[in-house]
Amino acid sequence: MRRREFVTSLAGAALALSGGASARADRRVRRIGFQSNLTEGDAEAQLYVAAFEQTLNQLGWSKGRNLDIAYRWTAGDPAAIRRTAAELVAMNPDLILTVGGSQVKPLQDLTSTIAILFVQTVDPVGADFVDSLSRPGRNATGFSVFDFGIGAKWLELLRQLAPNIRRVAVLREPNTPSGPAVLASVQAAAPGSRMEVSSISLRDADAITNAITAFAREPGGGLVVAPNSRAIVNRATIIALAERFRLPAIYPFRLFVVDGGLLYYGPDVVSQYRQAASYADRILRGESPADLPVQGPSRYELTINLRAAKAIGIEVPDSLSVSADALIE
Repeated sequence: MRRREFVTSLAGAALALSGGASARADRRVRRIGFQSNLTEGDAEAQLYVAAFEQTLNQLGWSKGRNLDIAYRWTAGDPAAIRRTAAELVAMNPDLILTVGGSQVKPLQDLTSTIAILFVQTVDPVGADFVDSLSRPGRNATGFSVFDFGIGAKWLELLRQLAPNIRRVAVLREPNTPSGPAVLASVQAAAPGSRMEVSSISLRDADAITNAITAFAREPGGGLVVAPNSRAIVNRATIIALAERFRLPAIYPFRLFVVDGGLLYYGPDVVSQYRQAASYADRILRGESPADLPVQGPSRYELTINLRAAKAIGIEVPDSLSVSADALIE
């Protein structure tokens, strides 16, 4: 064999070996940790999981072939959030998808190297999860669920449904980023809506019952529920009290209205899980969350529960029902 042919054959063999190694690397099973603030049996949770998994499949990732997803369900319980965060970090996955500020912080307290992808999160800059929206700069990025101007829209919708509203209580969890942000948003819009704004700190079901009962003693009241885990955990209590005292209420996520709440106006959460899958794909292929900008809501949804409106004596205006994305009867 001549020298040139020998060198060429060596190069070809090396390239084949390199390609084989690359192919083997590409066949490595990647692991995603998925920390949800709902329960596994929650129908809304399954919508989110389906959107995330289906989009990953479209991008070339499928469970059992090149992907493993470890699910953990917290139901918004602080102890469960800390426990599942520790479990997922101990697995050392390629990335962890998590929901809301109350779940992001425990993860960042445990790891600065595992990629964290968040959805349904309020004010990630103010919460110190990222350096900036355009350049997160750390191990976390994702999708914000909040626009400061949403407070004005919430008050406008409540006024359209119940023109006699004069007072609004914001149900918030003070120790999470969403609490101060949502309260400030509603307070900023209050003068233009000629409404008084107060706040109710969410704790356990008994404290929530006492606070809403006291608020309802005066007429002309309504509720704005801030996005947070305690509201999700106690949503049955909040919805029942709003109906009992005939308080028009607007909620931060669609699942509240599916469970009997009156009104939902907010981002299309299912689309956020699809977008999260596209970011997961990019991270699994080598991009850093530090370089992927945090994205805000791209679309908002309005859902009205007509049965809930009837239960508190509200007739939904045609102009509002026509503009709704969904009506629940």
